[in-house]
Amino acid sequence: MSKRILIVGGVAGGASTAARLRRLDEQADIVMYERGAFVSFANCGLPYHVGGVIAEEDKLLVAKPALFADRFRIAVKARHEVVAIDRTAKTVTVRDLEAGGEFQDRYDALVLSPGATAIIPPIPGITGPGIFTMRTIPDARAVKGWISERKATRAVVIGGGFIGLEMVENLRHLGLAVTLVEKAEQVMPPLDAEMAAPVRRHLEANGVTVRLGDGATAFEHAADGTITVRTEQGAALTADLVILSIGVRPDTTLAKQAGLDLGPRGGIRVDAQMRTSDPAIWAVGDAVEVADAVTGGSTLLALAGPANRQGRLAAASIAGRAPAFRGVQSTAVCGLFGLTVASTGASVKALVRSGITDFTVIHLHPAHHVGYYPGAKPIHLKLVFRPSDGKVLGAQAVGTEGVAKRIDVIAMAIQMGATVEDLAETELCYAPQYGAAKDPVNLAGMIAVNHRSGDAPIAQWGDVNEHVTLLDVREPGEWQAGHHPLAVHIPLHQLRDRIGELPQRRPVLVHCAVGLRAHTAVRILRQRGIDARNITGGWTTWKHCQDAKAR
Repeated sequence: MSKRILIVGGVAGGASTAARLRRLDEQADIVMYERGAFVSFANCGLPYHVGGVIAEEDKLLVAKPALFADRFRIAVKARHEVVAIDRTAKTVTVRDLEAGGEFQDRYDALVLSPGATAIIPPIPGITGPGIFTMRTIPDARAVKGWISERKATRAVVIGGGFIGLEMVENLRHLGLAVTLVEKAEQVMPPLDAEMAAPVRRHLEANGVTVRLGDGATAFEHAADGTITVRTEQGAALTADLVILSIGVRPDTTLAKQAGLDLGPRGGIRVDAQMRTSDPAIWAVGDAVEVADAVTGGSTLLALAGPANRQGRLAAASIAGRAPAFRGVQSTAVCGLFGLTVASTGASVKALVRSGITDFTVIHLHPAHHVGYYPGAKPIHLKLVFRPSDGKVLGAQAVGTEGVAKRIDVIAMAIQMGATVEDLAETELCYAPQYGAAKDPVNLAGMIAVNHRSGDAPIAQWGDVNEHVTLLDVREPGEWQAGHHPLAVHIPLHQLRDRIGELPQRRPVLVHCAVGLRAHTAVRILRQRGIDARNITGGWTTWKHCQDAKAR
């Protein structure tokens, strides 16, 4: 008899498992059960469909049931929910959501891809009309219909993560006035605070009202259909609709019912072959708990890329092969009013949460291509690395051009276990309109290498105190436009002649606008026996840090 394989849930994880299984086993009997009406769709595109950027809903459908049937001979049962698993009998109970009734189906191998569900906290009024989540095509239909029918002009978005910010952008694209409410002290909570600061400024520059450190406490529904959002800080925000983007949690209802092991973060526990605690059951996608490739801890990651890779691995394992999932490093990107925000690997806050202390960071603000070619735009780049051996641990970047390219390069460097020395020597394509002979990736590596070698040690703005000398080597006009209250000002071109003005027995922390002139100053001072260090990222990073504190 051919092997019978049941897949519970489609979208990225389940659909990729099904297709890969067929390519590996032409004889297998494969059935996919999906409780929704759409078996494989691009949920990452939903905000852009709401905003009209993706005009046709059909474009979001990655694969329809007919394609699975015709091309892969896979039976897809949409609007069928698997409600129970009998592990001893190797059967599942399936509920037909259209016709009604239930039936049993047997399996030799079972794959769970139930995804994640939107977090909806128990706040008064949160389940009332005009309040939406954004996880499925019906969600997008509901929001589009509500905006059109109510002629909505005001919206409140709760939650400043990826989906929340994408919804903010697309609602503004439709002409709505938008208020963003985020309980954390910053937008994009996965980022470190100073890297999120320019994102908040960009939102405000595009007409978005941003409320940080604030959370919703109640939703009041008026007779005319408007909604008043009450917040912890006492605000009363009136809107025509509300988008909840607070986060997601793994859907483990079926796994719990079946007695499968869960991990410490609440996701389904799987091994490197995506097998659960039952050797006949695999799990993939947003519901599983996987290893963080950088910190070594367990994590949950609701992203399509890892779900697709997990599906391929689960299929290979079921087919008798033995690949291993290497874990995730949370590589992600978001576009926002022309700004790109991207990250990979561990942030500082993630390392601290994991109890890892052997790390340091550098900031730099290079142009995305050479300055002499028209249109050069700055990239705000943060690199996290391990000073003991130079291993690259993470990176974050914000800018309007060239951001995703640099983060992708560093993402591969992390995957390959590269060091900052490797980044300094990385050979990347160069032409004036694309980059520079020293790409931002190279520059990040070089700064880190100089730190590790002792040629130009770096310091952070948090190191500035009354026991050090803070030296500003910018030009007089820059100084007059704004400077640190503890700083001593000696322009770089005067430094060699005025070194005697600096205390000889105190560390000297040097800064300029972004770090390049300070690097030259540090080399001058260190060769004269002065303990000089370059404040990474210079005055530009200082402003980001101050913006983060000001919220």
